Amino acid sequence: MAHIKVEVGVPGIRSLVMFRPETGKPLYELAQVLLRGPSTLSPAERELIAAYVSFRNNCGFCMNSHAAAARCLYGDEKSIVDDVLADMQQSGVSPKIKALLNIAGKVQVLGKEVHEEDIALARKYAATDREIHDTVLIAAAFSMFNRYVDGLASWTPDDPAAYAEMGQRMADKGYVIPKP
Repeated sequence: MAHIKVEVGVPGIRSLVMFRPETGKPLYELAQVLLRGPSTLSPAERELIAAYVSFRNNCGFCMNSHAAAARCLYGDEKSIVDDVLADMQQSGVSPKIKALLNIAGKVQVLGKEVHEEDIALARKYAATDREIHDTVLIAAAFSMFNRYVDGLASWTPDDPAAYAEMGQRMADKGYVIPKP
């Protein structure tokens, strides 16, 4: 049960956005820009970063919903998402994505954990300044989103089918303000 009075049956951040739309709107707009805006990183890769950070933060709602969106966006290669969450270093993502996920993981712990050698490794695999910037911002934003969702104990569904549906909606529509 959520720590505040939100609409029953509305999961995760959606219930919090409905509770306070004036703060929710900019959060959704940020997610839309970060995860669906123009980028040389695919929407699937950006959703994977969000899921990875949420996994590391032990935020079940955000990890499950963004992993589901990433699976939809990866299509036939959807198993890569579970491989990354099981063991990122042994997964089949490219060395560049591994380097960016490493940076995201360090941001998740503490921004100052990102060191020049982490950036150099990402650059070695052709990560651009924009990709490094966006990875750091996705990791920082999702650490905040994770704390927002868990700090208010918003409802986290147990049914995997609920996340499959959310993931498909997020993959298809991006981040739009929920209707009350």
